[in-house]
Amino acid sequence: MKKTLTLVTLLASALAVNAQKWNVDKAHSNVGFTITHMMLSDVDGQFRDIEATITADKDDLSDAVFEFTAQANSIDTRIERRDTHLKSADFFEVEKYPTVAFKSTSFKHLEGKKYKMKGNLTIKDVTKEVEMDVIVNGPIVNPRNQKKMVGVKATGEIDRYDFHIGGESGAGQSREVVIFANGEFTKE
Repeated sequence: MKKTLTLVTLLASALAVNAQKWNVDKAHSNVGFTITHMMLSDVDGQFRDIEATITADKDDLSDAVFEFTAQANSIDTRIERRDTHLKSADFFEVEKYPTVAFKSTSFKHLEGKKYKMKGNLTIKDVTKEVEMDVIVNGPIVNPRNQKKMVGVKATGEIDRYDFHIGGESGAGQSREVVIFANGEFTKE
């Protein structure tokens, strides 16, 4: 039994050593959304305070796991009054639910730079699976520090009612919300 346990521990350690971790460069990344106002024009917003990582065993990232967390209180639509309303119980209820989170469950290569990603998005007290189209640029080697870098662009669409966002107080906005993430990641 001890030999089996030791072997399992050694195998787990060896696999962990092969895992590559990529950290987000916040200065060159954003997570945001677009919603249609009064069914006439699009309004964009973003979360200014984000954390994100990619973990993969393979150099081509074909087995990548993407994770991100945004501080809901950092929502920014360039209009302070609107941001205050979005932070309220009518929308994100940031006092009670301080983060928006995503973790991928699958990442499939389609062709060229195109991938399809599925994962669990949590907003407020609701977790739903979402599907996103992804473009991966790179990797390249940063000439300044000689570290590998990769760029990731992901887009998808959610129904805000699924996450209890807005309801009747958001009746002038579309239910459909385009979500996007643009990230530059550096390998540790």
